[in-house]
Amino acid sequence: MKIKFIVITFLTVLFTANYSAFSQNKTTKSTEIKSIISKKRSFNKKFGFGYRIQLYNGNEQQARKFRARFNIEFPENSSKLVYNAPEWKVQVGLYKTKLEADKDLIKFQEKFSGIIVVPMGK
Repeated sequence: MKIKFIVITFLTVLFTANYSAFSQNKTTKSTEIKSIISKKRSFNKKFGFGYRIQLYNGNEQQARKFRARFNIEFPENSSKLVYNAPEWKVQVGLYKTKLEADKDLIKFQEKFSGIIVVPMGK
């Protein structure tokens, strides 16, 4: 009785794993999946992706002061001014993941307060 149970369990696991592997291969070769991946890649090229750290959001004079101060404190990091009417933003870095941005956020918070991680794109 115990041997039958073991054999049936083994065969069930074997057939389930085999079916699962077959269905996975069928899905990844699908033309729909390839189409979605190519659309996502073209979207990323056009609109960008990733994260930046935003130091300031407000008027132009203060934004320029924040950027200059940041460039003095952290010369190895890039910064840029972004204008979205009517406000100016100072954004820093270009990170692929939020985790990478959070690591630098902790470093920058020692000198700047109220900074946040913002996603790229439109």
